[in-house]
Amino acid sequence: MKKLVVLTGAGMSAESGLAVFRGSYGMWDKYKIEDVATLDGWYQNPRQVLDFYNQRRRELLNVEPNAGHKGLKELEKYFDVRIITQNVDNLHERAGSSNIIHLHGELMSARSEKDEDIRVKLTSEDCDIHIGDKAPDGAQLRPDIIWFGERVPMMRYAGEWASEADIFVVIGTSLNVYPAAGLLAFIKSGIPVYLIDPNEVTDPYGNVTHYIRKGAGEGVKELITLLTGNK
Repeated sequence: MKKLVVLTGAGMSAESGLAVFRGSYGMWDKYKIEDVATLDGWYQNPRQVLDFYNQRRRELLNVEPNAGHKGLKELEKYFDVRIITQNVDNLHERAGSSNIIHLHGELMSARSEKDEDIRVKLTSEDCDIHIGDKAPDGAQLRPDIIWFGERVPMMRYAGEWASEADIFVVIGTSLNVYPAAGLLAFIKSGIPVYLIDPNEVTDPYGNVTHYIRKGAGEGVKELITLLTGNK
């Protein structure tokens, strides 16, 4: 079975109603990155950081996977589908996809502020993190999010997946955010590379062979037709 590797960004989940972080009316127009998405911000005002991500989780619980997420699950009938996502939501999982790497962490997870390998899964019934909530090692729990300036430990595995791809697909990402955008440098020469996005996106490596200028839902639908012949 051919390996179909998909890199997804904020545009993948935008159709579900989740706010994107960049672009017009993006999250970073309302909040300062240094306040809620850096270690310095955490040390200076952890309560503000926790409140920010608690709100993001409540928003996540009120949305559902869209046709794009569900279409990627459908492609598992025909391909070994592996999803590398820059998104911290769990919509791919909720759509039924099984092989997923989260490059930037997971919103429905918390971790020890002292040990990144000690994690606690959050539930829809108990999704907030508060000052005083402790990890199993006794340290304060913090969001399990890769903040700006922190290392991206899953890049190694994502690079391996990208290098093994027989087909590579990019959905809803500007290809401006590194190291994620650098995954296109790992793919084998000559394989088909599809880019799904309603906006103009520049491929920094010149590897894209097929552009689908549509949103995630309609774009994945067209991708399924192109790859399988099924409408």
